[in-house]
Amino acid sequence: MPRILIAECKQEVSTFNPVLSHYDDFRVVQGEAMTAYHRTVAEEIGGALSVFDSSPDVEVVPTIGASSITSGGVLAADDFARLSGEFIESFRGAGPVDAIYFCLHGAMQAEGENDPEGFLLQEARRIFGEDIPIVISLDLHGICTDRMLTHSNAAVVYHTYPHVDFFETGARAARVLLKILSGDVKPVTARVNVPALVRGDELITESGAIRECIDLAKQIEASESGLAAAMMWGNPFTDVPELMSRSIVVMDDDESTACEHALRLADIFWKHHEKMQVPLTSLTDAVRQAAEVQSGTVALIDAADATSSGASGDSNAILAELLRQNYAGSALIPVVDPAAVQVALKAGIGATITVPIGGALDRERFEPVQIEAQVRMLSDGKFRSESFGWHWDSGDTVVLQAGRLTLVVGTKPVSLFDRSWFYAHGQDPKRFDVVVVKSPHCEPQMFSDWCARVINVDAPGSTSANLKSLGHTICSRPLFPLDDDVSFEPQVKVFRR
Repeated sequence: MPRILIAECKQEVSTFNPVLSHYDDFRVVQGEAMTAYHRTVAEEIGGALSVFDSSPDVEVVPTIGASSITSGGVLAADDFARLSGEFIESFRGAGPVDAIYFCLHGAMQAEGENDPEGFLLQEARRIFGEDIPIVISLDLHGICTDRMLTHSNAAVVYHTYPHVDFFETGARAARVLLKILSGDVKPVTARVNVPALVRGDELITESGAIRECIDLAKQIEASESGLAAAMMWGNPFTDVPELMSRSIVVMDDDESTACEHALRLADIFWKHHEKMQVPLTSLTDAVRQAAEVQSGTVALIDAADATSSGASGDSNAILAELLRQNYAGSALIPVVDPAAVQVALKAGIGATITVPIGGALDRERFEPVQIEAQVRMLSDGKFRSESFGWHWDSGDTVVLQAGRLTLVVGTKPVSLFDRSWFYAHGQDPKRFDVVVVKSPHCEPQMFSDWCARVINVDAPGSTSANLKSLGHTICSRPLFPLDDDVSFEPQVKVFRR
């Protein structure tokens, strides 16, 4: 009976968020608790388990599942040492295994280690040997390094953005691993690096230009010798040496076809790369344009403070501009500010408080704004996400009413790619003239399907789509759009175990 080890380590980091991430920012489950948890949520490990469970001759060996509760800043050195140490100890205690499925994100970064996932895979190889098959799964926004490909047999990547195929990706990875384990296939991987960082609506896989790449990747996987294929555009905010876009194709013992497909994917991507940027509207114009809308809700997209991309969540840039322009409509605004929450908690429901809001974490970018507000709600911040039913926790959370401005203020960042934080605190975005959305893209039903207008705002923040404003210093250059006149001379690198 083959024993298949499963492990998970997922975090998306913005290097430009000044607040370090820590061990406690991860949901960590070990052993049987790991499999029990993942049988209740539709994530990658759950998808893999659905495949392994249908194979009666497979024994699953759970180790550690570590997934950041939300994205954040670079992981502190001591915390990465603790986390990686637990993985290594768990691997050593697993006993003999025949194969490994390792669920990763790909956009981690730690102090002193720019490739945490590659390090963990290297350690797994050191412990389990060179012959054992290892299949990894990755986010489209991951940075799939040479070290990751060197120490794995195949990489399987999401096909959707916004992401809805977590479960399916895990199942695909598990099926590839079983084929390798049975000796039915001999995977060979071709990879082409593309010197581009991209953002914007053209990356929505159902409707954007990237769909041409996604459709081809699916066709490759469905072909007779296809095992996995993807176009990854990385996370532009994870400033690491190998940050860029890349095509990855895994075929069964067919190097020439793998190279051909990888080049084709990369060429298609490069053909569209210049349009894969977000048209941004200045803060001043965005609020002015919102005020001109006569009916319906305007979504002001503050992707520069997208907590799901690694930002701190404490931006008050749009709030400050609404106040500066004396915006007369109603507005719903999310913000992270632990100190303001404590003031509201002490004052109690119904009290009127004067408190600075914003700039609590990223003090380099945001200046606190003083407001007078009534405390409307107090909460422990525990709720379930609208999108997937995941358990989220924003810590102590309050709702403040400052005139026609309603602020949901949390202690800790949570992902804001749906409306669940608003709903959990009694606020329906459809009842406001303006809603601030701190996510670059949400599923259409969340906002774009019903909002009267959607405006992408050029606000400051550690996940700004205005990439030149961030200050990359580590990634390889030249790189579009950080540099002018970037050329693409495709080269294929092959990985085979």
